[in-house]
Amino acid sequence: PSSGKVKLFTHLSIKEDSHTLFGFAEMEEKNMFLLLTSISGIGPGTALTILSYANVSELTQFIHTNDARSIQAIKGVGAKTAQRLILELKDKVGKINGDSLLNVTTLNSERNKLKQEALNALVSLGIVKNTAEKTLDNIFKTEGYDLPLEKIIKQALKQNY
Repeated sequence: PSSGKVKLFTHLSIKEDSHTLFGFAEMEEKNMFLLLTSISGIGPGTALTILSYANVSELTQFIHTNDARSIQAIKGVGAKTAQRLILELKDKVGKINGDSLLNVTTLNSERNKLKQEALNALVSLGIVKNTAEKTLDNIFKTEGYDLPLEKIIKQALKQNY
């Protein structure tokens, strides 16, 4: 048995009747999934279908070129949904250096949310807010933003006690 490591980006969808975990190989793919499911008429199933038909780069290209026909070619996506997808995501999906990248604001809001959750947890554990903020900045600078919340909090506690 091989023990190769794999990094998986997940999203837990909690509904009244179910808890569903979605996994993605790339953070960009997860972010696109979240953007797609934010559109009225596109649920997790349709979002996965769209992402299995077109990768993030292709989908970004379709959106920027108003290529509703290519989006409509995806099973389960009609003309109105394709138009809504283009209209709602045009400003949220950016194009940089020819590579598709989700808009920096989407990424920053996820990062800010993660930092805020960690900060709230540390303050509730008795760490002074300014100290906690500096510690978190150092952790994000050295480790990046891919750590789970629990690990961020543990590292911050280690650095402060």
